[in-house]
Amino acid sequence: MIAAAATQETQAPGEALNPNALLDHLLKQLRLKNDAQLSRVLEVQPPVISKLRHGRLPVGATMLIRMHEVSDISIRDLRYLMGDRRAKFRGPESAAATAA
Repeated sequence: MIAAAATQETQAPGEALNPNALLDHLLKQLRLKNDAQLSRVLEVQPPVISKLRHGRLPVGATMLIRMHEVSDISIRDLRYLMGDRRAKFRGPESAAATAA
């Protein structure tokens, strides 16, 4: 398991995620040559991959699930590959509840 040590780590608030590492790992794992092939495998338009790479689009839950389906890499490991070291993920609704 890639994220074995990640369960104890926390994500620093200002620490940026790196979707390039995740996408590069998927290319290697799936033995694809480029982002165009990756977009076909993930069944998304090529500009989506470009936007992910350039930080203009976050890697959301739907994309993580699709990546998991095609690669059989766990969601936790996919998050770890892009630099997400949080032990637990809380969505916007739980963040609003804790702020209140």
